[in-house]
Amino acid sequence: MSMIIGFLIVLGVLIFFHELGHFLVAKSFGVGVERFSLGFGPKLASKKVGRTEYRISAVPLGGYVKMVGEEPDAEVDSQDLGYSFNHKPVYQRMLIVAAGPFFNFLLCIVIFFVLFSTIGLIDRVPVIDEVKEGFPAARAGMKSGDRIVAIEGKKIKSWGDIVDPIFESQGRPLEFTVKRDGTRINMTIAPQMETVDNIFGEKTQQYQIGISPTKQELMLRLNPIEAMGQSFVRTWLVIKLTVISVVKLIQGTLSLDTLGGPIMIAQMAGERVEHGAVSLLAFIAFVSVNLGILNLLPVPVLDGGHLVFFTIEAIKGRPVSLKSREIAQQIGLFLLMLLMVFVIYNDILRFFTKE
Repeated sequence: MSMIIGFLIVLGVLIFFHELGHFLVAKSFGVGVERFSLGFGPKLASKKVGRTEYRISAVPLGGYVKMVGEEPDAEVDSQDLGYSFNHKPVYQRMLIVAAGPFFNFLLCIVIFFVLFSTIGLIDRVPVIDEVKEGFPAARAGMKSGDRIVAIEGKKIKSWGDIVDPIFESQGRPLEFTVKRDGTRINMTIAPQMETVDNIFGEKTQQYQIGISPTKQELMLRLNPIEAMGQSFVRTWLVIKLTVISVVKLIQGTLSLDTLGGPIMIAQMAGERVEHGAVSLLAFIAFVSVNLGILNLLPVPVLDGGHLVFFTIEAIKGRPVSLKSREIAQQIGLFLLMLLMVFVIYNDILRFFTKE
């Protein structure tokens, strides 16, 4: 039951915000919206307000905003020309299309802001658990249980404050201040380059001093300005990680077996429901960014494909021919269906082979 509830909550929130982006920007440019639908297929419930029908449909794997004159070959009554999507300037059409993915990124920022401003930022205490033999920290005399209180005179509040100065040192000696048994001790440590595995299992070079944190967590209280700043930083990190993952999938350096579809989302959403609202919100934020980037891929039928068509129109000064668009959209739909079949196959295989 938790899996079904989690799945419906996650998809409902993501689809609503994505389509809300299209809807609000379309309305702001005076485009008539005929239908705002959460889901596809048969209508479950609807209410008409003015020109717009607000609908909940049976298949919860998407949604759509139907605008006046949205299709290139759509016939539009003369009195509706001012409300027609295709009669708006190309830059306005591009903004309307881009608003869906943008709202997915905005949702991530909003969720992180709510979590950071109400709960805080979870990190590890800056206390050393293990000092690796043969590394700079061990040679300098660091010991397990030492609390790092400053680096280069800058106060250290959490383990996250330790990582960046070491990574960015380029091997330059750093002045560490540690607290041991109530006594402050200064020591100079020059980080050394090491080969480590990154999150993709690839070998990479990083500066390290050979220490690891304890498992003790720390909750950092943030004021609204700090919370907003961290929200943008964390959202950017999720966007960056997702884009890198997509590139590595295309390059073949990341296995396609890592791709998941609706079944995997449902399973993970169910787990997050059981862990509580904070875990579920964080999951929604992460998936929202993934959905936004997926929709920006230059594949016809996706928002990114439409943006390509509009970019060509802006450059050439005339729309892409209807026949070319139809052919491209058929190819895009085929590729999208192929991807859907593949990820569902992955989901089923993963579900029946898990221990």
